[in-house]
Amino acid sequence: MARLTEDDKARNETAIRAAMEQILSGNLPPGGKADLKTLASLAGVTRTGFYTKKNHDGTPRPGAYQHLAEEFGRRVRQLQDAGAIVDPRFAQIERLKAHNTELRERVTKRDKEIAELSAFRTLAVSRLAAQHAEIERLRKQATSGENVRQLPSAGTAPYGSCS
Repeated sequence: MARLTEDDKARNETAIRAAMEQILSGNLPPGGKADLKTLASLAGVTRTGFYTKKNHDGTPRPGAYQHLAEEFGRRVRQLQDAGAIVDPRFAQIERLKAHNTELRERVTKRDKEIAELSAFRTLAVSRLAAQHAEIERLRKQATSGENVRQLPSAGTAPYGSCS
């Protein structure tokens, strides 16, 4: 791969800074995030320039744009710490977490109500069954004639009457 000239590095650095400002202002491309991949894509450079390289002898050397990657990371953290969420997906995640908590509370409340109503239904059905059994017993007793006395007919005076 050919080495970059100083003019190429300067042009790339200008493009990276412009892309950095675009991302930090919240103007992300579709599917993009506040990360180095999106930064490199917007600037039109490869991501490898943002990372540490190794010399032939194994010693580390900074990438061509590593200082910009560190600046970008620091500025993103500062904005997040200040409460200005750069990545709209973070805001969406927070909103969905709050909505999920609300839904869980509603489900818990409904489960409790369902349990109470089920217990009430069981009690009501058992009481109705007991009342039905008592009504059937009384009907059977009334039709059997064992405990029923015949009243005197209308023409005769009842026992102990004043007439």
